[in-house]
Amino acid sequence: MTNAIIHADAEPIWFDEMPSPVGRLLLIADPHGLRQIWFETERHPKILAADSIRDADRVAFARVQLDEYFAGTRQHFDMPLHPLGTPFQLEVWHELARIPYGTTLSYGEMARRIGQPKAVRAVGAANGRNPLPIVLPCHRVIGSDGSLTGFGGGLPIKRQLLAMEDRIARGDLFGLRA
Repeated sequence: MTNAIIHADAEPIWFDEMPSPVGRLLLIADPHGLRQIWFETERHPKILAADSIRDADRVAFARVQLDEYFAGTRQHFDMPLHPLGTPFQLEVWHELARIPYGTTLSYGEMARRIGQPKAVRAVGAANGRNPLPIVLPCHRVIGSDGSLTGFGGGLPIKRQLLAMEDRIARGDLFGLRA
């Protein structure tokens, strides 16, 4: 089933594509900030709302910071964000933003951090609905046994993002250290 961006308000939705080391990304913004990032290889393909407007200038703020992230010069994003979700999802996504660069934690730890230690599955579901992967780093959340679990862009991209962050966090931008 295909999902669409649905917006009942009259606010414009802007989008543009950008190349990245993990494939083409689609950036979607509104007047309040970056709303979504889509991978080229989404697990659940989506379509843009028919009235969305391609405008590279309106999403340039996000592209600049994502380019810096992929170049290894940015570890924290500080752009305006406007993810849409339930209060619980927003709480989980806010906590995602607190996970330090180059580190991982489990879904159980995420549930504890938001004060709901029994909500592990709900945290996983909210993580899976994260509309701003990379910026809200859901790729840093792993299984309690250390295994890589679901990711909207696919496990190879999750693995690639974690490996890149690990190399950079260790001061090994080019992967030269053992």
